[in-house]
Amino acid sequence: MEDNSTGRKKLTRRNCMRYGGSVLGAGLLAGCTSDSSGGGESAETTTAAETATETDASTATETAEEDTSYSVTMAPTGEVTFESVPESWIAYDGGYADMGVALGGGDSMTGIGGAGRYYSYVYDELPGVSIDRERIEQNQLSDSDMSKEIFYELDNEVHLMDPEMLVNWFGWKQEDVDEISKNVAPFVGNLIFRREDEWHDYRYYTLYEAFEKVAQLFQEEERYEAFKALHDEFIADIQTQLPPADERPNVLLVYAGSDQPEEFSPYRLNDQGTSKKQWHDLGVSDALAGTGVKGLSTTDRGKIDYETMLEIDPDVILLRAHERKSATEFRDTVLDFMQSHPVASELKAVKNERVYRGGYLFQGPIQNLFLTERGAQQLFPDVFGEVTSDTQLFDRQRVADIVNGNF
Repeated sequence: MEDNSTGRKKLTRRNCMRYGGSVLGAGLLAGCTSDSSGGGESAETTTAAETATETDASTATETAEEDTSYSVTMAPTGEVTFESVPESWIAYDGGYADMGVALGGGDSMTGIGGAGRYYSYVYDELPGVSIDRERIEQNQLSDSDMSKEIFYELDNEVHLMDPEMLVNWFGWKQEDVDEISKNVAPFVGNLIFRREDEWHDYRYYTLYEAFEKVAQLFQEEERYEAFKALHDEFIADIQTQLPPADERPNVLLVYAGSDQPEEFSPYRLNDQGTSKKQWHDLGVSDALAGTGVKGLSTTDRGKIDYETMLEIDPDVILLRAHERKSATEFRDTVLDFMQSHPVASELKAVKNERVYRGGYLFQGPIQNLFLTERGAQQLFPDVFGEVTSDTQLFDRQRVADIVNGNF
């Protein structure tokens, strides 16, 4: 930590390996010098002892650095070096939290940006996979308005989040980012759930590109490869069963948190953000294509109503912000309201009861498997089974085995 009264940095568990060897070496050399001034040893003996000490200390330092030091490079922070694998971490969003859990690091997660959008209930279907939900809910960065103080208080060894998000969403300055990076721990992360923010003018990553970076961070590349192999097989199997492109529905993806929605924030499926990954993999088309309607972003908070929807009249409507509901609960509340609404009831999707939950805003690799399964059943029930059925499209035990290290 930085001592503001002196400006001197004290030794912590994060820098002791980096500086420990040189501190130890200096102490030994100082002791040898003191002993030689007291007499009793020849100059040759003292010099030999000093040389041996210097060699031993140098070798110890070099060995420690060679054995433990590694780097992870990810925009926007660039190359970040770690002396050892972080033993505590926090993520801003549920996507990066899910990556850490997938890599076997759930026990080391101390908190999250906001627990409300971290849908960890999917782990209930994975034998032997769980997190300390109570601890995570107690340590929400949002409870302190993302203040620097809570970063100091939680004292994690890495922060899985995009620091530019802190600057552009929460009013941090670059010097605040630098302060926390230096005095607490570095940031590693990239805002990947959407690609519509003007301030994000650096590289984006796909879900699995970002997941690979997190695997490098936690030195879990083998577990990542096992997960990627499972994912690739699952997606390939789904895609071989999809109907021809001209027989797939067009989809309107929107956000409205009310059970009686009247206005909606639109999302664009042509945006390649990870929150739309399952819809891209399922090959559906965007009902807003060619309409001029833009997607939700930091600077665009425009909304559409049922009259606008009726002009588009999509085959399927996907509604976000209802992920705590089951499929049946959603139908009994939101769809029921729309069926009784004078304008909404005229929509083709409402008439055909093709209004569904739209998936998480933030999704990681485990969550994506569940969301892709759900999406396939929502859009193609004749092929993959009804979304309210017990049909499973991927092996839960295999996922659990990878998370638990049995692969």
